[in-house]
Amino acid sequence: MALVAGFVGFILLDPPLNVLALVAGGVLEAGEAVLWVRYLKRFRVTTGAEGLIGQRADVVEACEPRGRVRIMGEFWHAVCPEGAREGEAVEVVAVDNLILTVKPLPDAPPR
Repeated sequence: MALVAGFVGFILLDPPLNVLALVAGGVLEAGEAVLWVRYLKRFRVTTGAEGLIGQRADVVEACEPRGRVRIMGEFWHAVCPEGAREGEAVEVVAVDNLILTVKPLPDAPPR
């Protein structure tokens, strides 16, 4: 945004102020980019299958121990060593290839 203001100042102002406005806009834009990069490096991006760990899922086919769950609108194959009935809520604890390892959530009403 500062660079756009610098271009407008470059067009509307008389020399040497127009060059000064363009340079100031460029410097402010570069400073803003540096600050955003430093700020956003604080957050770790979790996407893909690794982002599913800790999420809640609903059992679609009984997991005794293998079955299927629905998580975020997608169906996944799952393994639940403790066993889970259809309609129960489970939590994803691990991902191995395309198979989720889940455990039952205590006292979680079905969605």
